[in-house]
Amino acid sequence: MTTQHSHAAIPGGSPARAAVIAPVWLRISHWLNAVAVILMILSGWRIYNASPIFKNFTIPKDITLGGWLGGALQWHFAAMWLLFFNGLFYLAMSLATGRLFRKLLPVSPGAILRDLRLALTGHLAHDDLARYNAVQKFAYLFAIVDLIVLVLSGLVIWKSVQFPHLRDLMGGYDNARIVHFVAMSLLVAFIVVHVAMVALVPRSLLTMIRGR
Repeated sequence: MTTQHSHAAIPGGSPARAAVIAPVWLRISHWLNAVAVILMILSGWRIYNASPIFKNFTIPKDITLGGWLGGALQWHFAAMWLLFFNGLFYLAMSLATGRLFRKLLPVSPGAILRDLRLALTGHLAHDDLARYNAVQKFAYLFAIVDLIVLVLSGLVIWKSVQFPHLRDLMGGYDNARIVHFVAMSLLVAFIVVHVAMVALVPRSLLTMIRGR
């Protein structure tokens, strides 16, 4: 993550208004998506506990949402619609404004490895929040694809009969549950890393709140 100074000098010595880095539509969709994802993960853990895929592994009840299976399903479905429509809005706006290609592409394996090495050794610059480094690009693209996989596998679990081709593509209902669980686990890992990076560069949180 790299940021140039957001204030430019103007005649008279007063700074110019900071440039917009995160437009309003992006900030709204980002925070709505965060709420939807957290609700779905917590309620999903409670649903998982009702019929565990891995018999010797369950999620501690204290970090689940819903209280019981029926309550968890209600939370999960409510958040599902928020995630679905908000995700469509985000993708539509990202494509319409060109932000998706401008901010996240191009990215190459070599650039990812280079920036990852710099990040792990503490030499990756964070002075220009308007630009994403290669690791960020890969992480955000991965999160988008992972969320799509979550939605598709969730459809198979929810409406298996209505989506037979999608069910077959995922290897059947039971395999779709495994795909859903793995995609959820990867999303949780992304969130942990994302929050850790925000803690290291707190200015990025202010940017996603103020936009500048």
